[in-house]
Amino acid sequence: MEFLPISSESLKKGAEIIKNGGLVAFPTETVYGLGADAFNPRALAKIFEVKNRPYFDPLIIHIASVETLEKTANLSILGKDTQKKLFLLAENLWPGPLSIVLPKNEKIPGIATAGMRTAAVRIPDHDGARELILLCGTAVAAPSANPFGSLSPTRAQHVLNSLGEKADLILDGGVTRIGLESTVLDITGGQIKILRPGGTPKEAIEKLIGPVQEADSSGREVKCELNSPGMLKSHYAPKAALYALSREDIIKKRHEEETDTSLKIAYIFFDGHTGDEWKAVHKMTENVIAKILSQTGQMREAASRFFDTLHELDNENISRIYAQFAPDRGLGEAINDRLARASNNQDRGK
Repeated sequence: MEFLPISSESLKKGAEIIKNGGLVAFPTETVYGLGADAFNPRALAKIFEVKNRPYFDPLIIHIASVETLEKTANLSILGKDTQKKLFLLAENLWPGPLSIVLPKNEKIPGIATAGMRTAAVRIPDHDGARELILLCGTAVAAPSANPFGSLSPTRAQHVLNSLGEKADLILDGGVTRIGLESTVLDITGGQIKILRPGGTPKEAIEKLIGPVQEADSSGREVKCELNSPGMLKSHYAPKAALYALSREDIIKKRHEEETDTSLKIAYIFFDGHTGDEWKAVHKMTENVIAKILSQTGQMREAASRFFDTLHELDNENISRIYAQFAPDRGLGEAINDRLARASNNQDRGK
């Protein structure tokens, strides 16, 4: 395994590895992905093995330009109105953190799509990622570069810590800009639906194509086929037990373990004002850590720091985490979806 900063030479090396059936971890604007040739079943099987990922969980296919979309998708199956909406979305939101579920091209192996006739496709908004895909001369299937169900990586070091030697190459592009996975939008059914909230807010989609059906971010177990990643009940989990609370509940939350200094408790506040309110009511002790996602409550900053903050706490030997739900708008929907799926109190809602 090699660990290299992104450069023209390291991108060429990464492309050769992918073309030869290997695995390359690389940065996108969302999180780091673990990439393989989307048309190579054996290479795709390696992704599932390395991540210990269930084969019923489909992969997202990354392409470098709209011009190559028909190599991965069969657009002829879509109606004219749906095609119009697709290209409106592509023109305005690609490259970007939006994956669109489309009828798949028959050349895409079934292992990439969990045997379904659809595939989620996106163009990453990261120059290095798109250059890597171009150099590969193919589409690249790339789930997050981490063990299945654990925290998504927003730094190359996170990939190294969790996957170690299992990737053939890790390309270091620094911290990712958005820090949350892409939004997954299914346009193949009778009603357009967000399957997973993410880096593209629902409002941006609806501004272009009108109302879309909301995602279910309750964390309930999915009983049907999974046509998007990130739909399982338990996902994105840190090592410590995490409890997601409303703003009101986290302010009232007293750390009952404060007298036992052997336990380390962490609080994650969405904004500095909430953190200050909590500190005004509760005593800070040596075994308590308080983290602020955005001091001023700026949604994009909070989203970009979300997984990074959880990775930091994973290194602190934390016993329990209390995390505040974000305001349920824009990127806050994606943050709250991740919190709901990572939490130990999923039935409590927001």
